[in-house]
Amino acid sequence: MARRTPLVIGHRGAPGYRPEHSRSSYDLALEFGVDAVEPDIVVSADGVLVVRHENEISGTTDVADRIEFKNRRTTKTVDGAELTGWFAEDFTWDELSTLRCRERLPKLRTTSASFDDAQPVLRLRDVLDIVRAASLAQGREIGVVLEIKHATYFASIGWDVAELIDAELREAGWEAGQLPLIIESFESTVLYALQERGIPAAYVYLLEAAGRPFDLFAAHGKAAPTYRATAKPAGLDGLVGRVDGISVDKRMILAPDKLGRLTGPSPIVRDAHERGLRVFTWTCRPENNFLIGQFRGRGGAAAFGDWESEWGVIRDAGVDGVFVDHPDLGVAFFSS
Repeated sequence: MARRTPLVIGHRGAPGYRPEHSRSSYDLALEFGVDAVEPDIVVSADGVLVVRHENEISGTTDVADRIEFKNRRTTKTVDGAELTGWFAEDFTWDELSTLRCRERLPKLRTTSASFDDAQPVLRLRDVLDIVRAASLAQGREIGVVLEIKHATYFASIGWDVAELIDAELREAGWEAGQLPLIIESFESTVLYALQERGIPAAYVYLLEAAGRPFDLFAAHGKAAPTYRATAKPAGLDGLVGRVDGISVDKRMILAPDKLGRLTGPSPIVRDAHERGLRVFTWTCRPENNFLIGQFRGRGGAAAFGDWESEWGVIRDAGVDGVFVDHPDLGVAFFSS
């Protein structure tokens, strides 16, 4: 059987080189030739879709150093976890637009951290416009993989995230399928709500290696299915006709044992393909810090280990898409 060539998706842009979700992170990913980029979205106090991986924003912006926002620090429970910090939903977009992006892992990615405080936070609209412009400039279709964060939580404070996304895509001219769009979430209910609104996209259900989806847990408690159960054949059967694919933690494919040794790949890709479901995986990173045990090398957490061998297992499992932090490496490796 011929080897699949998976989509290479710039995970939050190119965060191996620039602060995640910054303009330069996206620009670099597009320059490297990714098939798509992945913005995560949260909601501001005035209903703007803001590109951040979490709604608690102190780890990736300069908000904690801004004297004028000192009194916004608070503690909240989000998806069942108690968090203390500064939250996007407590700021208007005008306020958020004054914040500057910072590297999430400054000790690990020191080069990226050298770009701290130089670039503003982006909206979803900004990323859509960046991708459209790059598609025109490069003469090729470039997609967006839109990840919805904390939909149930935002619903609890009055925001219908599906409605906000629907309006934004229509206003931005992305609702008619002119460029590839994939919408993903760890919560299936928001995916189904967008399907009902008729947004033409591929819908992908994100699966963690452990735990339960918060939307179903909020509705059913411990009777809600676990992600692990959903990844089994019977669980995948329930997704057929509801979503186009799944996106899984790479450990669910690599299946390392307790010592970090590879015992797989697991059958999840085969099982999903047998049911007509596409399979994406996250996140392919070359640093020792992120590789499973047997592929780590010398030089410490930030040094590159034997990433080619780990990525080779993922590629050979037949995945349909990979999320990468270093798009130049991802494009070269998975497209060869």
